[in-house]
Amino acid sequence: MATTQVAQGNVVSSSTTPKQFSLVPKIVNGGIAGVIGVSVVFPLDLVKTRLQSQQIGPNGERMYNSMLDCFRKTYRAEGYFGMYKGSAVNILLITPEKAIKLAANDFFRYHLTTEPGKPLPLIREMIAGASAGFCQIVITTPMELLKIQMQDAGRVAAQAKLEGKTVPKISATSLTLDLIRTKGILGLYKGAAATMFRDVSFSIIYFPLFARLNSLGPRKSDGSGEAVLWCSFLSGCTSGSLAALLVNPIDVVKTRLQAIKKAEGEASYNGVADAFTKILKNEGVTAFFKGGACRMIVIAPLFGIAQMVYFLGVAEKLLGYNK
Repeated sequence: MATTQVAQGNVVSSSTTPKQFSLVPKIVNGGIAGVIGVSVVFPLDLVKTRLQSQQIGPNGERMYNSMLDCFRKTYRAEGYFGMYKGSAVNILLITPEKAIKLAANDFFRYHLTTEPGKPLPLIREMIAGASAGFCQIVITTPMELLKIQMQDAGRVAAQAKLEGKTVPKISATSLTLDLIRTKGILGLYKGAAATMFRDVSFSIIYFPLFARLNSLGPRKSDGSGEAVLWCSFLSGCTSGSLAALLVNPIDVVKTRLQAIKKAEGEASYNGVADAFTKILKNEGVTAFFKGGACRMIVIAPLFGIAQMVYFLGVAEKLLGYNK
């Protein structure tokens, strides 16, 4: 009897006929997983963005000295809801973003399978992951751009206040309209190249590693062949945190490129290569790992929760599909 391999390295059924790949429930599951995950970890993501955005002054001065210091100062200045600044945009767009990422990886894995029941060769897993990462940038780039602007607004305003200046408040809607009015629809895709490099690199590392870790855990007792949920959660956490750390330098560059409103005296960049060069020259190698620990703490539960929710199969139950 042959087994059919789908869902990021899990063997999910045993039959003589391969199961048909159902894209719709996977997209819905990806969206649900994204909303739940991002709602839980958003305050950490805000801290990560502010740590990556801040630049060291000529005398070594900086607004935030650590992750904890950033949390404390942000909460004191902006309150509890300030920790969720930009979350509306992220929650709105994370649904299609995570739906595309998770469902596309499954889609490409399904069509790259050489023999039913046998694990995908590593190179094909990497191709599937890279393809999924590439597909998501159509949503990720504007989502990240708007989120970063909203998240970093408090830091820029606080810096201006120290200098006796004021910065007008912005909203996601006004920012979007302003970008479209001045630069057209392409204004929402500032930093697209850096976003592509980050997401493709992340997915090349994350999905193959997740599939292998997830395959090592115990299986459910229902005969589906799927890993138990806690195994999917831990596999997502481990794979996500490692991939996040390895691509952090690209994420720093992306954050700097997408931070349109900068504090007085902060450097501007003219592309990925220019950003890498200036950051390395002005701040040293360690600047590329700013917010790295925070990013790992953000990504680990985000992808752990996302993978666990994804495998729960809520959409299949709601839409009447056979899981």
